[in-house]
Amino acid sequence: MIVIPAIDLLDGRCVRLTQGDYNRSQVYSGDPAGTARQFVLWGAERLHLVDLGAARRGGLNNRQALGKIREAVKSLNPGVVIEAGGGIRTEGDVEELLGLGIDRLIIGTLLVKEPQTVESWIARYGRVFIAGIDARNGLVRVAGWEEASAIQDEDLARQAADMGFESLIYTNIERDGALTGPDIEATLRIARAAALPVILSGGVGSPEDIRRIARASAAGEGKIWGAITGKALYEGRLDLAEAIRLSREL
Repeated sequence: MIVIPAIDLLDGRCVRLTQGDYNRSQVYSGDPAGTARQFVLWGAERLHLVDLGAARRGGLNNRQALGKIREAVKSLNPGVVIEAGGGIRTEGDVEELLGLGIDRLIIGTLLVKEPQTVESWIARYGRVFIAGIDARNGLVRVAGWEEASAIQDEDLARQAADMGFESLIYTNIERDGALTGPDIEATLRIARAAALPVILSGGVGSPEDIRRIARASAAGEGKIWGAITGKALYEGRLDLAEAIRLSREL
């Protein structure tokens, strides 16, 4: 199980939202590239980037900041994998992000609204896509979590596996930014449904949370391949180097 630090971008700054609410945002850094460099210096092998501006329809994207992050970490460790999501709606978006050096693209809204489009991208560009499934009470939400759907999270996970996604990120929206602990049970449920490598997102707030996720992953009842953490790092509740060490103990 690997620990993946998150950088959420809004107006060129590093922020965190609480439960996806744009009106409840906290700015943590005006230098996202510097934040990314520090995470890599502390041992991160993978970074999770979210373009919150692009995710919100009509918002300004943060592609320039994404490019600066890629350049900033390349000099430290060319092998760092960068996954990015938010507002990927056209093939032009896909080509622009891959051209910036982004390794994995997270698809959420379009997976729900235009699955045939996404299937054509997978056929053309290969297994560079991660399914982003964000749910509240088991029902998927899209468009920066501002739109509800009637789709069950497990059903979408199975669909993503059938479509050929490389992996899946599962977020319990109610846990996101709340520091109340991860929803391990629901993430394992999704992992069993999809039979794909699944990354847990939302709720990680302490070293003990990392231990619990690592134990669940080691138990083998559905594979939690990684865990994303953001707010806990920015607020000093979790030391990234320690979290990485804990994730490797089992």
